[in-house]
Amino acid sequence: QVQLVESGGGLVQTGGSLRLSCAASGTIFRLLFMGWYRQAPGKERELVAHISSAGTTNYADSVKGRFTISRDNAKNTVYLQMNSLKPEDTGVYYCNLRTIERGDYWGQGTQVTVSS
Repeated sequence: QVQLVESGGGLVQTGGSLRLSCAASGTIFRLLFMGWYRQAPGKERELVAHISSAGTTNYADSVKGRFTISRDNAKNTVYLQMNSLKPEDTGVYYCNLRTIERGDYWGQGTQVTVSS
């Protein structure tokens, strides 16, 4: 069983920065991606960024140039560095791990609030 534990959310002013971390534990078979999704109140969950097992990254257009996803393979941890935060970045951020055979695993979510 894979477990994902997130940390690093909080309250920040517009233009500020936050760094999210997600540590995976358990046995992971045939990893495809690790990444982050977010869900704002009244909206659907959307992809923010993910990084493949080969290190290829993908970002939502709304965060390109501001957010950076990275991974520490030795620690099974993925990070999301968020700079130049905007109020529209507010939401619950969920860590996601996707495998070929077992599908998706999700973290419990961490709240990010950007005040204007």
